This record gives sequence, structure tokens and C-alpha cells, in this order.
Amino acid sequence: MARQFQFDLQATDGKARTGVISTTRGDIRTPAFMPVGTAATVKAMLPENVRATGADILLGNTYHLMLRPTAERIDNLGGLHNFMNWERPILTDSGGFQVMSLTSLRKLTEKGVTFKSHVDGSQHHLTPERSMEIQRLLGADIVMCFDECTPFPAEEDVALESMRLSMRWAQRSRDAFGDRPGHALFGIQQGSVFREQREESAENLKSIGFDGYAVGGLAVGEGQEAMFEVLDYAPDMLPADKPRYLMGVGKPDDIVGAVARGIDMMDCVLPSRSGRTGQVFTRRGALNIKNARHQDDPRPIDEHCTCPACRNYSRAYLHHVFRTGEIISSMLLTWHNLHYYQELMTRMRDAISEGRFDQFQRDFHTERAKGDLPPL
Repeated sequence: MARQFQFDLQATDGKARTGVISTTRGDIRTPAFMPVGTAATVKAMLPENVRATGADILLGNTYHLMLRPTAERIDNLGGLHNFMNWERPILTDSGGFQVMSLTSLRKLTEKGVTFKSHVDGSQHHLTPERSMEIQRLLGADIVMCFDECTPFPAEEDVALESMRLSMRWAQRSRDAFGDRPGHALFGIQQGSVFREQREESAENLKSIGFDGYAVGGLAVGEGQEAMFEVLDYAPDMLPADKPRYLMGVGKPDDIVGAVARGIDMMDCVLPSRSGRTGQVFTRRGALNIKNARHQDDPRPIDEHCTCPACRNYSRAYLHHVFRTGEIISSMLLTWHNLHYYQELMTRMRDAISEGRFDQFQRDFHTERAKGDLPPL
């Protein structure tokens, strides 16, 4: 019999929580950051190296994988875990966010979305039922409901209509998902920046019943202040005994602020995308390795970091390989960023367990305010 999906809340400190999500493919320590493996790969990284950074779970992208190489092909080849050589848990998004961003290429109805592929212009139909089928074929451990990600800004009546459509789709997703022991289905709260809509959405989702709950429709351009205002109340509307997932977040200070407000899971392309463009995250804030100030600097990015980029290479070397377009630049800077993100999650989990999360937050912001090391 498949091991059941389970969430054990182990400690709280204020609203911040730490625990363990148990799945058939291993445990996920929370708060958890999920690196994004859009097309069955975390760009510039081997799966075993992603694991070495401390990642317990990856995110795969329904929209991209349904277009290439197709969910049916992945299923025939043994499922997404086998296909990409990642044996630990995988969460797949529903495709709703990508479809939202294709405004000029899509048509939205009650039934679902008809859209043209950005790859070859071919026409596709994505419905709650088809999204559940694709995610089943991929073999995802955690499946997301199909929803319409409300764009920002949205008028109150537009946001309400969008949220209620997502709630009808949530019920259809639940019905289509069925009974799949060992696999989990998460509902997605919508409602933009409107508190009453968030409340209505949460009540709808709780009445349907899910294994976990996501806060959707944030990190879509509203800015950190507005996002935090919603997170001050939105997670509290969701069941305390189930994981809470903030979709598409974010920068390190976004993540710390979200955890402080009761969020357990996050994902973002930022650490890997930034690595490829020369932006590096450290305890003292972000730095750009492309800047000339690094070209003669023999010091590591961060002398306290144990990732291969910091252990074995100087800023001068990393500046050189970035400037010359060498592939090793993307590999090392992405590894560093993912390592930094996972180390941040570990530090938060420890702080919550030990009842010192407020002090952790103060130290985090104080250290970041120092800025990068002075030039030599």
C-alpha cells in the first residue's frame, strides 16, 4: 500500500511554522523552497547537484511539458521522475499561470482555455480535467488544481468573477483527480488583493477538501508591500493542519516575510535565472559578478558559503567566465544561488524550532543592509 501524504507540524514561533511533509518519495522539510525545473531540468544543474544543495522537492511545469515532449511521451518513458532522473518528490503546477501570460494567444471560457502553443502555433485545450490527466501522466506527487491566475491590477468585479471561476474549476479538478493514494491535490486560493474575496475562496476550497492549500494570484506585479498585506491574513484563512504554499515567490526577503506570515512552501525561478545572468545572492544582499570591481578580486563570493563556487573559485574567475560566456559560469552561479536559498530555509527551520525566529529576522535584515564587501 502506498504511503499516505501527511503533514506533521513540529514547531511554531509566532505565525512561522516548521514541519515535515511525508510522501511516498521522501520527506519534505518545511519551510521548503522548491527549485523550478520548468522543462524537466533545473537549468545548468545536474539533478544530484540540486539535491546536494539541500532541495527536498522540485517543481515541474505542466504547460511546457504538455507541449514538449508531451505528457504521453513522458508517461511511456516511465514518468517524470524517471525521465529527469529525480527520485524525490515533484510538484507540478497546473498550467494556469503560463496560460494567463499568453493573453494574446488564448480564449477563456467556462469549460477551460483554448490557446496556441508559443512553440509552433498549434492549438491546445486545457481544462481542469485535462490538467489533472496531464499531471497524472507525469506522475507528480503533488498536483495543483487548474485555476485562472487573476492578473494584477484587476478591478474588484473582474477579480471576483475570476476567483469564482477558479473555485468552480477547483471542484472539477477535485472530481477529476479522484482517489490516488500516495498523491496529493492542492487547492489554490484566489481573490487578488481583496480580503472578502480571499475569505470566500478559502471557504470554498475548505468545503471541497484538499491535501494542501496554495495562496495564488500574488507575486504578479503588486509589489512586496501589497503582497505582505494579503499574507497578513490570507494564510490564516486556510487550515492550520495542512501545508500552505505561496506560488512564485521569490526574493530572499520575500521568502523570510512569507514564512513569518505562516507560509510553508515556495517556488521561484529567481535563483537559477539570476545565476545565468550574473546576479548572486549572499547574506549581505545581491551582487552582480559582471561588474568590473570583481575582475581582480581573489576572494570568494562569500567566505562562509560551502558551495563549490565559493570553495574553489575566486570572484575574479567567476567574473571572467561570466564575461566570456563560458557555460561553467551558469553552472557555478546557479549552484551558489540554490545553495544560498536552501541554507536560508535551513536557518529558518532551526530558528523556528528554537523559538528565535524574531531574532533571526532582525539579524537577516541587518546583515543584508551592510551590502557587499568593500572592494579591495
